[in-house]
Amino acid sequence: MNTLTDLPVFTTDDERWAAVQARDGRADGVFWYSVASTGVYCRPSCPSRPAKRQNVRFHASCADAEAAGFRPCKRCKPNEAPLAERQAAAIGRACRLIEASETLPTLDELAEVAELSRFYFHRIFKAVTGLTPKDYAAANRARRVTDALPASESVTAAIYDAGFNSSGRFYADATGLIGMAPAKYRSGGRGEVIRFGVGQCSLGAILVAATDKGVCCILLGDEAEALVHDLQDRFPQAQLTGGEADFEQWMAQVIGFVDLPMQPLNLPLDVRGTAFQLRVWQALRDIPAGTTLSYTDLAERIGSPKAVRAVAAACAANKIAVAIPCHRVVRNDGALAGYRWGIERKRSLLALEQVAESTK
Repeated sequence: MNTLTDLPVFTTDDERWAAVQARDGRADGVFWYSVASTGVYCRPSCPSRPAKRQNVRFHASCADAEAAGFRPCKRCKPNEAPLAERQAAAIGRACRLIEASETLPTLDELAEVAELSRFYFHRIFKAVTGLTPKDYAAANRARRVTDALPASESVTAAIYDAGFNSSGRFYADATGLIGMAPAKYRSGGRGEVIRFGVGQCSLGAILVAATDKGVCCILLGDEAEALVHDLQDRFPQAQLTGGEADFEQWMAQVIGFVDLPMQPLNLPLDVRGTAFQLRVWQALRDIPAGTTLSYTDLAERIGSPKAVRAVAAACAANKIAVAIPCHRVVRNDGALAGYRWGIERKRSLLALEQVAESTK
């Protein structure tokens, strides 16, 4: 976990040497180092036997190291894409095969397209995506259902067209997969009652919406009208109604939480997502205000260290701003990666938290 001021930059040789000694993966791609006694150059995270400081030189690129007469290490392969990227590409090929297939390919077929052994493939697939191939296929079929429901002749037709062998199996998990009963989803949320209110906070316009279970949306933007349209697009047939006096109190709590992030937000949340998304969102809620995590840190925290891209996708899918604080996740180098409600709002939220933390 990092505060906003203690992120590594690796600008001096002392910082680079410390990164090499720690095998710090955050330095990979920032610089490379060569070892005079072996004639090779490596990534900072290379697991090879530690070199002596007097034999080490630092380089800004692979080309720089090779021009100085060093050859790439065979262990960390510094002149190739990082291992995580190669694994992600391999698993990506398997995911495309699953998405294009009517039935789940066998584990052997998936391992073959990924060019990995059967056992290693299964382990890496779960690490990268956060799901087993079987669960990924189920989630993909669920996505097909949600795409087909609005235009399908019936819910049953949409379920079978998406590749589910029985409607019973889909209905068993429907609420967790699409957030509500499939008939309601197909009708644009018909029968769902959603209270909402719009207002202004220090970050601009804000919309808070809730079902009978709790807050289901906190949206930020430049114009209140656009936020209302966003909510209507999500649930075009739901009964959207203005909040009564008690809901105005919820609005006030949320706006106060945006401006004073150190105070608790004691409101129930109606959080809807896949099992993996729920794990990520819970981990986000455990990040203390005034601190940040990288996507890599967050993936490790939920027990899926290779699922960095899946973690980033779960952060992007969050629709409850601030209360589920995806703004506290940054890139490995500390840069403010994309934020659904704008980088400037992310920067402002983090700055508010830093100020609040410093005045405690």
